[in-house]
Amino acid sequence: MELENNKITFKDLAQLFWIFFKLGLFTIGGGMAMIPLIQDMMVEKYHWFTDEEVIDAIAVCQALPGVIAINMATFIGNKKQRWAGALVSTVGVILPSFIIISAIVILLNHVPDNRYIEGMFTGIKACAAGLIAVAAWKIATKTVKDVFTASIAIIVFAGITFLNINAVFGVLFGAACGLAAMAYHNRGKGGGDR
Repeated sequence: MELENNKITFKDLAQLFWIFFKLGLFTIGGGMAMIPLIQDMMVEKYHWFTDEEVIDAIAVCQALPGVIAINMATFIGNKKQRWAGALVSTVGVILPSFIIISAIVILLNHVPDNRYIEGMFTGIKACAAGLIAVAAWKIATKTVKDVFTASIAIIVFAGITFLNINAVFGVLFGAACGLAAMAYHNRGKGGGDR
């Protein structure tokens, strides 16, 4: 689905919309729970990206303001079909939530304090925690490769978990550490790549 002669086709836009509509429809637990599905579809099923490219996209989208699911849909759509792809992917991922939340609000207004519905939501929340854990594990096994990256991951985790540091500062800390390490590594190479 690469752009050919800068041509945006209806077929490719429809495919992007359908992919992200399905992701939005079947992902329970928010954007982080969507990551394993995005990775599987983009890398394994469609071969649009490598694992490394998906991890880079996740890092960029997580660092930006907004919901990661929407950011990922916009990023991938833009990468595949420019602004039109970004638009249809974003609408595709948002639409299922909009429809489902509207239906749930109507349902809950008619069936308040139902123990079966409360039980269902308890199970769904536990499922979401499992999906997020899978996403975290997959990202960690592909990015934490040495003592340096493990140290950054542990420091950021501890800072956010125990010191209530804002995640933005964690991202900035990781970026600063990466820049410092690259500068140190290139110090003996006469400046390295620019």
